[in-house]
Amino acid sequence: MRPMAAVLREHQSGEVAATTDLASLPASGSAHGVPYATTALASSTRGPRRVLVVDDDEEIRWLIAANLRLEGFDVATAVDGQDCLQKAVAIAPDVITLDVTMPRLDGWETALRLRKCPVTSHIKVLLITASNHEDGRTSQRHADVDACLTKPFDVGEMIRIVRRLADATPAAFM
Repeated sequence: MRPMAAVLREHQSGEVAATTDLASLPASGSAHGVPYATTALASSTRGPRRVLVVDDDEEIRWLIAANLRLEGFDVATAVDGQDCLQKAVAIAPDVITLDVTMPRLDGWETALRLRKCPVTSHIKVLLITASNHEDGRTSQRHADVDACLTKPFDVGEMIRIVRRLADATPAAFM
């Protein structure tokens, strides 16, 4: 697996470019006026697993998204927790990578709100944090996230976790 620095060089040189056009994504139903796919089965039949990358740092967001795209994931991005909640409903991702420290709505609160909403409660959440203190495990259980990763992280490990979470996504929405 290539280190993040190699991907950053590619980004700076313009060698890799990929985007997700949210307007072209399938939608059925709506919540709070935002369209969403109502079943995870739709997710499994639409091709590559979809990941929503949430980080307020543009460079980190781009690096995570680029690495996941290189591994064959369909990737969308959000700039903070509030943006994440809206996009999660709209695009029905299989996995969300969620930074902890963000403006407007932090990762812990975003994860709790994702779990409380029936439309998003099944989405797997990988929480990415810059802190490495022991109460992270307690907070992980409290927020009911599926995995935690500490920055700086190994890109290969992040991809393995996302792949494991995507493969664990149920075949049908309950």
